[in-house]
Amino acid sequence: MGIFTEKTSTLSRRKFFKLLGGIGMTGAAASISGCTTEAVGGKGWIPGQYQVPGNWPVKVKGRIPIDPQNPSIVRDDQKCILCGQCLDVCEKVQTVYGYYDLPIKKDITCVHCGQCALWCPTASIKERDDIQSVLRVLDDSNMHVIIQTAPATRVSLGEEFGLPPGSIVEGQQVAALKKLGFDSVFDTNFSADITILEEAAELLNRLEQSNILPQFTSCCPGWVKFCEYYYPDLLSHLSSVKSPQQILGALAKTYYSERVGIAPENIVSVAVMPCTAKKFECQRPEMNSAGRIIGNPRIRDVDFILTTRELASLMKLRKIDLNGLDNEAYDQLMGESSGAGVIFGATGGVMEAAVRSLYFLVSKQRPPEQLLELNAVRGLDGVKEAEVIIPGKGSLKVAVCHGLKNARMILEKVRAGNSPWSFIEFMGCAGGCIGGGGQPRTSLASADEVRRARMASLYNLDGRVYRKRASFENQKVQNLYKEYLGHPGSELAETLLHTHYIDRAKDLTIRKK
Repeated sequence: MGIFTEKTSTLSRRKFFKLLGGIGMTGAAASISGCTTEAVGGKGWIPGQYQVPGNWPVKVKGRIPIDPQNPSIVRDDQKCILCGQCLDVCEKVQTVYGYYDLPIKKDITCVHCGQCALWCPTASIKERDDIQSVLRVLDDSNMHVIIQTAPATRVSLGEEFGLPPGSIVEGQQVAALKKLGFDSVFDTNFSADITILEEAAELLNRLEQSNILPQFTSCCPGWVKFCEYYYPDLLSHLSSVKSPQQILGALAKTYYSERVGIAPENIVSVAVMPCTAKKFECQRPEMNSAGRIIGNPRIRDVDFILTTRELASLMKLRKIDLNGLDNEAYDQLMGESSGAGVIFGATGGVMEAAVRSLYFLVSKQRPPEQLLELNAVRGLDGVKEAEVIIPGKGSLKVAVCHGLKNARMILEKVRAGNSPWSFIEFMGCAGGCIGGGGQPRTSLASADEVRRARMASLYNLDGRVYRKRASFENQKVQNLYKEYLGHPGSELAETLLHTHYIDRAKDLTIRKK
């Protein structure tokens, strides 16, 4: 069922494009207030392994179980020292391990966030390697291989080549991918702008029709699976909009396929992501909307995921030095992006981007400066809140949390009916995507200074480099709706860009803590 349809919509195709054509240059003032709570993992919390004197023997604590068929992470038993850091982060920060009882019902409970891989001091746990699979399709002259890059990778890839944390290597990353032989290089920021338009339209619909509130964001696959496991009674709060990765993958094998005249069967869709859970997400059975449209359900929207670390390994394997490359631009059909798209990589970024577009959809004006610098939802505090005044809608209370322990606290409030918020952003990893399980490792996995550096660079791109700050200003996205999708929430947009979720509570016995 469409979020907006021509018959029942308050946002028709005609109204949508009328808005785009008449963007006001000024907007009404916004009122913002914020409050914060304790950081992820607790104040000053670091793993127990680092809290003992250096001359003490290593503590043998054990390790988390990993399913042999886990699509995201694997373990090299020869490197494991049973230090227990994977147990610490999974139980104390992510609240996954230890929150279910034995025996195992189906498979070993995992949300695929990969934080255990970041915390593992010996790199015993790592992502499931897709490098050889990608090399095979790159070497196949019959296949047209496209790739997309997530917002967070452009401020972290440089660390694998000796650059300081937060170094912006967007153009060099594009150059490296073209040198590797990818036929087209697209920006996930482009589809992040689409995600925001669809998500803001859905929120507007919920607000106007008094549908289930608060609305939850849905672009983090680790968070989504966590909700499916532990809070399936709240799945109706999840936005139905797919993640930017999956949206671009679906468009690559439909919209892009038609424009370049290449059969979707001959297109291979790859993504560079900071996240190990993206490997799980692209394999979800429902992520084949392009295949369903063309009548071949075996076609996946996205075929392979490379983490930031994997891309660095692939570049080194092919002897490509990032530091020696000149900047190159994304291919433009799906390469333009806004500042709203790039801040997706930081905790609070999705919320800030969505509020910008919601303000526009309601007021028909560009958001005021206060909404372009929504400081109340920025930073590394575990839970952040803000109150925004939207003309015609009044006060809109929103919340942002990152790290699944913080998500659990917020969800308990929603479940108990004590939620004052209309919209909540959830991110599975500390710091959001910039702290994802596929990012370059640091000397301390809990090093906030690295997260802050990466985050600062994303906001720098938004405020100083990208001329357009809101998703609705993206001209390529406007063209996509005009030429192909119609308007946010159209029937085709619903088919390609939206999804559904699964009650996974039956797959485990939830432990009451």
